[in-house]
Amino acid sequence: MATEDKNRATAAAILPLVGGAANVSSIAHCMTRLRLGLHDRSLVDDEALKAVPAVMGVVEDDTYQIVLGPGTVARVTPEFEQLVEEGRTADPAPGEAAPPAPASASASADELAAQGAAMKAARKTKNATPFKLFLRRVANIFVPLIPALIGCGIIAGLNGLLVNLGWLTSVTPALAAMASGFMALIAVFVGYNTAKEFGGTPILGGAVAAIIVFPGVANIEAFGQKLSPGQGGVLGALGAAVLAVYVEKWCRRWVPEALDVLVTPTLTVLVSGLVTIFGLMYVAGEISTAIGTFADWLLSNGGAGAGFVLGGLFLPLVMLGLHQALIPIHTTLIEQQGYTVLLPILAMAGAGQVGAAAAVYFRLPRNESIRRTIKSALPAGLLGVGEPLIYGVSLPLGRPFITACVGGAFGGGFIGLFNQLGDKVGSTAIGPSGWALFPLLDGNHGLGTTVAIYAGGLLVGYFAGFFATYFFGFSKDLLAEFNVSQEPAESTVAATGGPTSPTTGPDSPTKEPAGV
Repeated sequence: MATEDKNRATAAAILPLVGGAANVSSIAHCMTRLRLGLHDRSLVDDEALKAVPAVMGVVEDDTYQIVLGPGTVARVTPEFEQLVEEGRTADPAPGEAAPPAPASASASADELAAQGAAMKAARKTKNATPFKLFLRRVANIFVPLIPALIGCGIIAGLNGLLVNLGWLTSVTPALAAMASGFMALIAVFVGYNTAKEFGGTPILGGAVAAIIVFPGVANIEAFGQKLSPGQGGVLGALGAAVLAVYVEKWCRRWVPEALDVLVTPTLTVLVSGLVTIFGLMYVAGEISTAIGTFADWLLSNGGAGAGFVLGGLFLPLVMLGLHQALIPIHTTLIEQQGYTVLLPILAMAGAGQVGAAAAVYFRLPRNESIRRTIKSALPAGLLGVGEPLIYGVSLPLGRPFITACVGGAFGGGFIGLFNQLGDKVGSTAIGPSGWALFPLLDGNHGLGTTVAIYAGGLLVGYFAGFFATYFFGFSKDLLAEFNVSQEPAESTVAATGGPTSPTTGPDSPTKEPAGV
């Protein structure tokens, strides 16, 4: 099947399972997920969605998120958008029935999936605090920038390799321009997205943020110091654009309609621009410098201990929704130093998950259902897409999630140790993890050393997660409950013509949620 046909087939399989075109209110995607706004959540068939071959899992948050993986999601989304548009034109009935879900492999896998879904729903409710909702909005500003960060980061890595080898000397200046152009103007894009996210006019947010990178600010003094172009970086751009939104909204409320088109944009740029130049640039610059200094100090002095804590706590931070606060920190470090030293350490959390999943696979040799789930999700986990393993295996089981975090801690400690010894390992972009991070690695002692340290961290995370889970991840009760043979049962059709739910037999015990 041609790639285009395959992507369209995936989109066509997903659409009826989310309630059809009439049930879709918004469509977006990030690095790995198709994010849908839905009118009626009850029309979604979660189990049938998970059975679609290209779907790695589903996550319910402020939007309904279907995990398709890097690359695939960028190709499926346009096809899905086209099908939704065609469906709306045809005006289908919102309650149109979706195809019946295929019979699940066994009760055990269904129970884990149900527990994972319940945990996600509980997490969503718990994370709906004003502070966490604000962090989510901040994340929404930076997520659309990730493709450009990745593309420019890979080009920067390629350019560095060519410069070190002395190859293609006539081409490397052009590659340097391609790699650096976006980063030189990233504040403008942050300002644009910030205004859009907070309900203002996007171009006005971009216009105010553009002041930060304008070369002419070098002629301006603030707080007794000359400003420098780019001072304050993305944090300054974010603050400037938020201010612009509030000024614009005030103007819309008080300026007469006849003068609005002239007065509102002028006052928005003027007021926000003056505050940015004579306040925000200096303050945000000090904060940005402090972030870079603290990150360097933390890993130079904390070393293995700091890496251990960061690698071990990252997944709990994700569960709490607090990981989104790290996105502007990563971006600030990339803007300042060319790479973020935090991301490779945090990526070890995924390595711990992979190791833990492998241990679960070997500890439950009789449970073909869970083993099939692990085999299908493991390749994505190796590439840094961890949701299927987290929500489908380790988190519902309880203890394996904790031991997976232990694996991430040891992997993070390994990389942190080398940072303390002077071998920095960083990433030139955010988004990818696992093996997908290799093309984006950078450091201070050559690409070979950087790659070797990161690969060593992954191996440590895999092995630590495996052994911690194999030996400590299961209580006797949990092992007895799940290490049982469960043959897939054929779905039967009742006399009424409706499908009946598959079971493992009339005497199958009802399992309680997995305990820690």
